[in-house]
Amino acid sequence: MSTTRRTVATLSAVAAAVLASTAVSLPQAFAAPAPTARMVPVQGHRIVGPATGIRHSDSTNWAGYSATGSRFTSVSASWVQPTVTCTSATTYSSFWVGIDGDGSQSVEQTGTEADCSGGSPVYSSWYEMYPAYPVNYSDTVKPGDHFTSTVSTDGSGTFTLKLADTTRGWTHTTTKKSTTASLASAEIIAEAPSSSTGVLPLSNFGTASFTGATANGQPIGSFSPDQMNMASGSTRKATTSSLSGNENFSVAWNHS
Repeated sequence: MSTTRRTVATLSAVAAAVLASTAVSLPQAFAAPAPTARMVPVQGHRIVGPATGIRHSDSTNWAGYSATGSRFTSVSASWVQPTVTCTSATTYSSFWVGIDGDGSQSVEQTGTEADCSGGSPVYSSWYEMYPAYPVNYSDTVKPGDHFTSTVSTDGSGTFTLKLADTTRGWTHTTTKKSTTASLASAEIIAEAPSSSTGVLPLSNFGTASFTGATANGQPIGSFSPDQMNMASGSTRKATTSSLSGNENFSVAWNHS
């Protein structure tokens, strides 16, 4: 079942929840609206140096690490769900692992969300086979929950997307097909989601800590990955730390 990931601007959180829970039984003319925000391939990607070893780049929507230059069939990491600090503004942030999206127009990914709506935090979890819309899981997500996730493929178009909240004891394993996946990158990312009009304001998530970041079963640092900061023009929106132990890092919020 495809469900609404978050409220549109004209709906209250309660109304959106009612729509999502009744989407299956409603006639087509009254179906819940499509999500207004989604995770998309890296945008505005600009390498700022160096040319060898771990690279550094700025992106308008991604912060974290992305490995390229090989054929990737698995990516894994763990993280602690950040706590968002909300104002009256509606803002978004997501934390995920995935294959593709850096240099390709498909992404196979799963992760969590930390948004602000009407001054209140909204936490959720999801998977997405971009360019298809994301699908929410219904399980409770709270700040401080420990997550572990793996996206893997058999290399012939079948993907397994696994997301586990080890704090609350739930796990989702979703199997999907893709005929467009290029298997060209593997990444562990904090993202400012996008809508049809572009990148959305980034929630103040403080710091997101990722551990055990691997690609093809090896520490992601083994692939001389791209260390990506999120920026809009001269404004730094999120900063990615150096790798520790070749597979651990954090992303710090700087600006919406």
